[in-house]
Amino acid sequence: MELLFVFGRLIFSSSANVFQKQLANHGLHPFFIVMASYLVLSIICVPLLWTFNPFSLSNTFWANIFFAALLDMAGTLFLVMSLSKTDLSVFGPLNAYKVVISMILAMIFLGEIPSSQGFIGVAIILVGSFLLFPPSNNVGIDRIKQLLLNRGVQYRFLSILLFSIGTLPLKNAVVAGDAISTTVFWCLIGFPLSILAHSLFIKGSFQRDTLQSKSQVYRFMYLGLSMFLMQYMTMLVLSEFIIAYSLALFQLGMVLQVFLGWHIFNEKHLVRRLIASLIMVLGSLLVIQA
Repeated sequence: MELLFVFGRLIFSSSANVFQKQLANHGLHPFFIVMASYLVLSIICVPLLWTFNPFSLSNTFWANIFFAALLDMAGTLFLVMSLSKTDLSVFGPLNAYKVVISMILAMIFLGEIPSSQGFIGVAIILVGSFLLFPPSNNVGIDRIKQLLLNRGVQYRFLSILLFSIGTLPLKNAVVAGDAISTTVFWCLIGFPLSILAHSLFIKGSFQRDTLQSKSQVYRFMYLGLSMFLMQYMTMLVLSEFIIAYSLALFQLGMVLQVFLGWHIFNEKHLVRRLIASLIMVLGSLLVIQA
């Protein structure tokens, strides 16, 4: 049953990314896309408040779910910004860097020094990421610079960093509560935070985006539903697996995203990016085992 939740999470996560990229390709601002998707999430979640007793939830739950919702909402903003500037078939495999960032955070804050296998895994991920882009005359440090200076890649790394930090309070929240209450309040708390972010940082595009989004209502509905199911499946997985195993299983989604990028958005270099994804999956597994 747990593996069914994992594969469900991978499918709904990938479908959410497809809808986010389609909406961004229609000229909608990423902040507006996130705010509108959280609106749909809130509409889904309000009736679910009657399925449990919110007043029975502990202070530990409330503290952790607030920080998890805050970090994940910010991560979603950078995620959609990345999708607006990056091929889905590049965006997906970059998820392998989540285990690298998690390893670095563990080194800094927990003093955990990985074995040589961990560093080999990081090197393999780096090699795989070179293959995501077309061949060029640049090698070595120039290829690394090309990767790191790509704005969509930078946004993706920022989203991964925020999601990686947010995984800990999210795990604590689901342990203190349960999967459905954590999912519901992750959505409901994220909505006002997304409104605040849009109000503070985006000026003058709300009316234009609102008018433009009228033709995309069904796509927003599918996006909100996909995000809800993705998050609920994530909660179920986190309640059954330790975080490291969850991260390992989630890496499988990058192969699906490469295929979807080719099939839906006519992105090029399918074979090259599939090979890159498989290499990065291998590197991720080595890091996690280390």
